[in-house]
Amino acid sequence: MSTLTVALDDIFPEENPYAWSPTSSINIQEFVSKYKPSMVQNDGTRPWIWVRKELSPSDRLAEEYVAAKEASELLQKVTERVEEIKNDRSIPVRSSKKTGAKSKKELREQEQANATVRLKEISQKHGYVCGKWLSFAPSDRVDAIWASIANSLASGPLASTVASSAKVATSPGHETPGYQHVICIYVPDVYDRDSVVEVMKVLLRHHGVNLSGVKSDLYTSIGLDSKHPSGVPSTVWKNTALLPDSEIRELKEAYYAEVMSAKKVEQHTDQNRESAPRKPGHRKRKAETDDPFASDDGECAKAKPQIQPHGSDGRDHASEQAQENEGRKAKKSKMLS
Repeated sequence: MSTLTVALDDIFPEENPYAWSPTSSINIQEFVSKYKPSMVQNDGTRPWIWVRKELSPSDRLAEEYVAAKEASELLQKVTERVEEIKNDRSIPVRSSKKTGAKSKKELREQEQANATVRLKEISQKHGYVCGKWLSFAPSDRVDAIWASIANSLASGPLASTVASSAKVATSPGHETPGYQHVICIYVPDVYDRDSVVEVMKVLLRHHGVNLSGVKSDLYTSIGLDSKHPSGVPSTVWKNTALLPDSEIRELKEAYYAEVMSAKKVEQHTDQNRESAPRKPGHRKRKAETDDPFASDDGECAKAKPQIQPHGSDGRDHASEQAQENEGRKAKKSKMLS
């Protein structure tokens, strides 16, 4: 991949259905609902979903290309020097206080630190200082995390910071167990510590995200990552270089406490709704045809069975007894005659 192509990966794509800006035809809520990173697969043409806070066109590709070319040459020299140190048998593995000789590790770290300083100088000289906060999210949580950040950037806490845009990686075209979606939140100047910290605090306090440092777009352009053979740090800032661990933890705990409190309120509201007395409704009269005691011929549709005084078979036992007595009398009279 060419240097310029890599640099373009950090530029907001205009007129792209997977990129939202204030001029888009749908609002941000509809956009994040329609294009979810866990559902959009990268077929080679849609590796990212983007959101931009405001229109801020910048035509600095020429300067950025010059900066990337200069930085790439520097990185190549550093890589070669690090390899030389590694293979130089005259350099001790351990430093010596007696002779003052530095170890291989110390010499490599010195070269890498010098490279970091030179990369900053190149960035600032050419005005190529933009970059991004990095975060990673698993597939089962990325949709919620991305929606929170996107909405915040459009009209929430992030909108009041220098953060200009954000993007999230879509899903791979094939099944990848344990895949992590990278999320980038862009800032105009990675060397402006105060602005970078401001964005960091919002991401921690209002979104509870796990941050992985601040990376310069120049670093991305020259292919400087954590596995680069030069060993030069792939981020301009690590989290703890900006805020102490204790403060990072406090900000995230405050976020999760707020989330739990909101859930409890929601549960309490649901319980109250379920336990609220219901208003008595009007009972509907059953249709005549629904009467289980109705006559099959319809002549006595409203008649109900009567409980019989004798027996349970419904016959008139009193009438039967009278008939039996009359029969006995008739039989006795016949015998006397």
